[in-house]
Amino acid sequence: MTVIAKSSSAGLPITRFLWLDLTRKCQLACTHCYNSSGPDGGHGTMTRRDWLAVLDQAAACGVRAVQFIGGEPTLHPDAPNLVAHALDLGINVEVYSNLVHVSTEWWRLFQRDGISLATSYYSDQAAEHNAITGRPSHARTRANIEKAVSFGIPLRVGIIATDDAQRVTEARRELEALGVTRIGLDHARPFGRASGGREPDPSGLCGNCGHGAVSVGPAGDVSPCVFSGWMAVGNVHDTSLAAILGGTAMERVRASIRSTASQGICQPDICEPDHWCKPGYPDSGCNPRY
Repeated sequence: MTVIAKSSSAGLPITRFLWLDLTRKCQLACTHCYNSSGPDGGHGTMTRRDWLAVLDQAAACGVRAVQFIGGEPTLHPDAPNLVAHALDLGINVEVYSNLVHVSTEWWRLFQRDGISLATSYYSDQAAEHNAITGRPSHARTRANIEKAVSFGIPLRVGIIATDDAQRVTEARRELEALGVTRIGLDHARPFGRASGGREPDPSGLCGNCGHGAVSVGPAGDVSPCVFSGWMAVGNVHDTSLAAILGGTAMERVRASIRSTASQGICQPDICEPDHWCKPGYPDSGCNPRY
């Protein structure tokens, strides 16, 4: 494995992976959604120019990969331009979509070099899948998984278990039969709707948040990962990304998470954030997954 979460001359991990958490708008209302996105969600205060500036700054800071996530990132009106800009900067891109609706423009984008696709799947049975997503989404997601495979688009699928009785094994078998080769399994994380109304707790994080990876949310807040949005360490509306990444607030929050997180699986000297620490990456021992 390539070791890339090295340290800068100041002793801080170099950020190689960035989540662009574009929106809280989504066609679905999944019972476990980590940021409670849904049909009534919005795109926040970040403009197209703001997001482009973040990508430019990220490239200058050495970021090598970006994941577009949400909410449903394909619903953001500027997302195609942002994805194209990231690719033009030489940054690898993954789009984490529910695959409920994929336009012709997006199918063209997904077939560009340097881009990959990810989605979530819950059951081989439509009723169970739809009960989790809150909408009749199973048929469309399944059909678009098949379409992505037929196009040869790099695809990974995360099966998120919301309870012990869920047909996880059957879902994996179905995905394998559809030709999906990268399949991950995780359980719902205790954030957003899955929190049961409890306040966010760092003990539900993996412990490696902020080590080589950070997230920028729809209001411009920078946090150690998509699951720790309440632990913002700065905002790109008024501070450069480089200053936030190298700031004392980031270091304090990073240390706080490592001291309280219950999982403790990731190790900053071996984790490869632009390859492993994406939500749901199937080979990962790193737990923060969508």
